[in-house]
Amino acid sequence: MKKLFFIVLLQLCMLSVIAQQSKVSSTLLTQIKQNEYFPEVKAKALAVMKTGFNAGDGYREVWIRDYNTFIELAAVVYDKEVLKENLLVFFRMQGDDGNIIDGFTPAEKIAKGETDFSYSKLEPRYAGHKNSVETDQETSLVQAVYKYIQLTGDKSILQEKIGNKTVLQRLEWSMDFLLKKRFNKKYGLIIGATTADWGDVQPEAGWGVDLDNNTHYAIDIYDNAMFVIALNNIIKLNPTKAAQWKKIKDSIAQNCRKHLWDSKTQKFIPHIYLNGSPFPADFNENNIYYFGGTTIAIEAGLLSKVEIKTSLNEMISRVKQAGAPSIGLTLYPPYPAGFFINKIMNPEYSYQNGGDWTWFGGRMIQQLIKYGFVQEAYEQVQPMLKRVIDNKGFYEWYSVDNKPRGSGTFRGEAGVLYVAIEQFEKIK
Repeated sequence: MKKLFFIVLLQLCMLSVIAQQSKVSSTLLTQIKQNEYFPEVKAKALAVMKTGFNAGDGYREVWIRDYNTFIELAAVVYDKEVLKENLLVFFRMQGDDGNIIDGFTPAEKIAKGETDFSYSKLEPRYAGHKNSVETDQETSLVQAVYKYIQLTGDKSILQEKIGNKTVLQRLEWSMDFLLKKRFNKKYGLIIGATTADWGDVQPEAGWGVDLDNNTHYAIDIYDNAMFVIALNNIIKLNPTKAAQWKKIKDSIAQNCRKHLWDSKTQKFIPHIYLNGSPFPADFNENNIYYFGGTTIAIEAGLLSKVEIKTSLNEMISRVKQAGAPSIGLTLYPPYPAGFFINKIMNPEYSYQNGGDWTWFGGRMIQQLIKYGFVQEAYEQVQPMLKRVIDNKGFYEWYSVDNKPRGSGTFRGEAGVLYVAIEQFEKIK
């Protein structure tokens, strides 16, 4: 009883401190108003958005997980019909079981011998591709459609007929796909392959993006937090079935807390394994902190305000331990070299194995602002803004010593920073 009393007392004290910190000072408001990076980064983001919808200059596809994070930026540049058409392509290329592809590419750009593509009679202009190790394509599309309606007021998209189903029916069909094909009854959560946090590369042999006989199936927080967000969106998009979807959403949220949140360490465990781990038996994976999954869990409303502050403190601490540039750090510590066969994940701090991604760091900034941690958000966004200026643009990810890596003109980074800056500028 004494221990419980002190825990409750500590949480009350922390809430009191947080309440004080949540007040935006006049000094901070002046800093926000006079910040020299904000207008320049916004201008660069708008310029990048005018050049297309593919993820970046290293990608030919329009990816739904990326589009979901820059649709707000795209809405400033393009007419709503352009935004809508990109969304409708994903529905025309929806799988026979309701699954959603990752991205689409003009069919004429597919070379002979390239076989990892799908095609649809409803959309002959494009070839579709899906990294099946991940489980965020369906949830990303739901979120993107919801944002489209919020941005444009155009609810008519939900009644748009694609084949023999409306868009709304297809959205719900994609949720049914997750519940039928990617759901584990024991834990009451959706599954995917083992990946590094939100990544789409599995450790096993091969390129690593397709489920195969080597796959070690697992449950993680990122996929399930994305599902919770999507279900919250579906509830608002289809009020007639709100009770049905809310029951499912509440169950997923409760099971995230029950099975994935470690209350002792105040962090999410990396994985629950369903057919064994791909890593050595003596490797303690639970030492790894997943930055991206934690961020999406916050967006899904799975953490209290005290837990959000604790999570931020842990992120900052681990960034310092890594010597990394920002809280866009994917995870820490990274998986040891060789644990992922795909060379892109090696050495440590490469790509999704400890690379620094503003694509997710910017979303953490958004959530910090939303929950009242404006001072902290302002401090943590500065290195993300500065490197856009220093490198004269947006890059996919950054090395541990803050060097740009991967695709340039990375629209996901541009999108999340644009939204974060807009949030800052609306603070009074």
